[in-house]
Amino acid sequence: MKIVIHLLFLLAGVSAFAQIEEAKLRQHIKTLSADSLNGRGTGSEGEKMAASYIISQFKKIKLQPKGESNGFFQAFPFKGGMHGTGTEGTGHNIIGYIDNEASYTVIIGAHYDHLGLGENGNSLDANPQGKIHNGADDNASGTAGLIELARYFQKNKKKEKYNFLFISFSGEELGLFGSKYFTEHPTIDLQKVNYMINLDMVGRLDPATKALAVSGTGTSNVWETELKKITTELKIKTDSAGIGPSDHSSFYLKNIPVLHFFTGAHSDYHKPSDDWQKINYSGEKRVLELIIKLIEDLDGTPRLAFLPTKNKSLSSSRSFKVTMGIMPSYTSSEEGLTVDGVTDGKPAQKAGIQAGDVIVQMGELTIKDIQAYMDALGKFQKGQ
Repeated sequence: MKIVIHLLFLLAGVSAFAQIEEAKLRQHIKTLSADSLNGRGTGSEGEKMAASYIISQFKKIKLQPKGESNGFFQAFPFKGGMHGTGTEGTGHNIIGYIDNEASYTVIIGAHYDHLGLGENGNSLDANPQGKIHNGADDNASGTAGLIELARYFQKNKKKEKYNFLFISFSGEELGLFGSKYFTEHPTIDLQKVNYMINLDMVGRLDPATKALAVSGTGTSNVWETELKKITTELKIKTDSAGIGPSDHSSFYLKNIPVLHFFTGAHSDYHKPSDDWQKINYSGEKRVLELIIKLIEDLDGTPRLAFLPTKNKSLSSSRSFKVTMGIMPSYTSSEEGLTVDGVTDGKPAQKAGIQAGDVIVQMGELTIKDIQAYMDALGKFQKGQ
């Protein structure tokens, strides 16, 4: 019965999904994560090279420029280093538009910056300085998805009842600088935005679990219902919170409904080993097809109502005296904290913890989920 349903889904969607091609995704990700771009650090020459490539694709697709001075660029100031304590610089968002002469606009975004040569303190490599952090999954994968969604909605024969704004952000890794700047200096009227979809790390879908994390489902009362309607082999795990460690948070704070798509963390996260050869291209294609189906199912419906959510605290906003050096899983449904990756030289690695392990207790504290883990971590001192 599952086979029949899946085949019917494929037959129903074959014309709609024909324009999402694995070969194009591979081309974009391979180009954006090449060594020659030196990790696409915000404001760097590598960022500018990546921006030039993205703009070249926007031009091929024939998107309208929607940045500053009738161009694709939107420049913004930033400070490098941890928590904005480093030198000042200028980063660039890249903004393209499809004008369907509609009253409201759907925003699709993905950041294209990464960690450069590991100089800003965000790397999880034991000795990161001077190493190229290519960021194939984080977030060349999301940028590739953005480009191909733009191609689809520009080239498909149907004229949707919403306009589309495609934004490739920089400065995300340093603290959401690009998306924060855009929402404070928008190039369209934010009161005319229907909702925002964010793609961040959508290139490493696990072939076994097919788990896809979708955050922000509490920001509108339609999200959970619409996602459940879609027939897909992907195992969707939803999180209601509108705040999270990516660019959708900037739009949520402007009372815009958001969804954030994420295929999960892995042992290459924020390390030089996040390379294009490790991307699951067919998996990313399936994620993009799901997003297309969601957008098209909502086409013509009334503007989504915004709902505030109970938001979890971001780990970056907390002060910890200790670290375990693990990458938690955001897609696991198992009780406890599932470990997706372990940083070399940190306490977890020294203690023998491995990817796939599940932390259920720390000292006397029970760990039921990532929130409980973060709460527990704040209660320990060095040496314990």
